[in-house]
Amino acid sequence: QIIIRNLDSFLKQLGNSFTYVGNEYQIKIDNRYYYIDMLLFNVEFNCYVAIELKITELKKEHVGQLRFYMNYIDNCIKRDNHNKTIGLIICKKNNELVLEYSSDSRIYSREFALVKI
Repeated sequence: QIIIRNLDSFLKQLGNSFTYVGNEYQIKIDNRYYYIDMLLFNVEFNCYVAIELKITELKKEHVGQLRFYMNYIDNCIKRDNHNKTIGLIICKKNNELVLEYSSDSRIYSREFALVKI
């Protein structure tokens, strides 16, 4: 909720060319609903960016969950002229080895710390 309340600032911290698509973005596979924490589109790279927010250390399950969402977006949402989806996991503590052994080059992980202003 803090990110959503400060969305403009958050998008600027990510860099230029990001546009907001939605938070808790609902997708349906078979008869089950799933929710992507945040979905953005990057105009410069011409691709969707799926973001998962985790309040724990990065785990391999987080990478698998994000890859699941990225595959869905690539197969069901993106258009033919779009590039493949990029994934970003924002977590309390990064774990480079988990990312190295369970990920691919389209998934990134970044640590966060909540700062009270």
